[in-house]
Amino acid sequence: MAYRPQLSEARAPLTLITQVMDEQGNWREQALACERPLTIYLDKREIVTLMTLGEDPEALVLGYLRNQNLVESLEDVIAIQVDWEVESAAVVTRRTPDNLDEMLSKRTVTTGCGQGTVFGDQMAKLEHLELSQWSLKQSQIYHLLDSLSNHNETYRNAGAVHGCAICTRDGEVIAFCEDIGRHNAVDTLAGRLWLEHVTAEDKIFYTTGRLTSEMVIKSAQMGMSVLLSRSGATQMGLEIADRLNILMLARAKGKHFLAFSGHQRLELDAKPEERGRSEKRGRADD
Repeated sequence: MAYRPQLSEARAPLTLITQVMDEQGNWREQALACERPLTIYLDKREIVTLMTLGEDPEALVLGYLRNQNLVESLEDVIAIQVDWEVESAAVVTRRTPDNLDEMLSKRTVTTGCGQGTVFGDQMAKLEHLELSQWSLKQSQIYHLLDSLSNHNETYRNAGAVHGCAICTRDGEVIAFCEDIGRHNAVDTLAGRLWLEHVTAEDKIFYTTGRLTSEMVIKSAQMGMSVLLSRSGATQMGLEIADRLNILMLARAKGKHFLAFSGHQRLELDAKPEERGRSEKRGRADD
């Protein structure tokens, strides 16, 4: 049987109901996304406090430690115990990195919602990273966007959250997570894949948020070379994607998307009719 650490499986409500007044002066009920601090302790040492929705806190902690290179293998993790009463996650491991003090001293605050963090020299580790270079069809993008339309329950009820997903090129959503910050959502997905021993080399990463440097790095560390965002991208995110020849697609909604990098890996097999031509044709017909 595949190894799995001991997990507390702590859960908490994702939304709460409050009374709001609309623009007409009418009162009605409105769902609010919950936001909780979760302080991670690695072998009794305080590492960081994350602000999270709390959908899957053990997977979030595991994915965070993995993406920050604070834990090298799943077998090193003995247990993760989340206690919402004291807003903490206690992680017990068989060993911690020898250079933990140095890694913690290189903490960088990133653009992640709620202020994500990156420990150590993550960029240097990317130099030797080789990602799978498979191709993606335009029609597969459209099919995937349709599949994702039913996977944002908290956002539909309360808003104020980001969603991230791991998908197959055939449009199957194998894992989806919503959280206050998009970096928390991708860490949670990383933890889930690790726990389930699922490889991501042939998978697509989707997010409703921006493709910043942190998001590109975390996706690459998971082994994914195709990134899809409903939002935009940043300059540093693009630089990293270019360096790794990642197919990075942003502003993806409906039949529209923009390919920022890895263009040669995209097959345009389902081009929609250009709006400009359609409008000109309509005026000519008038």
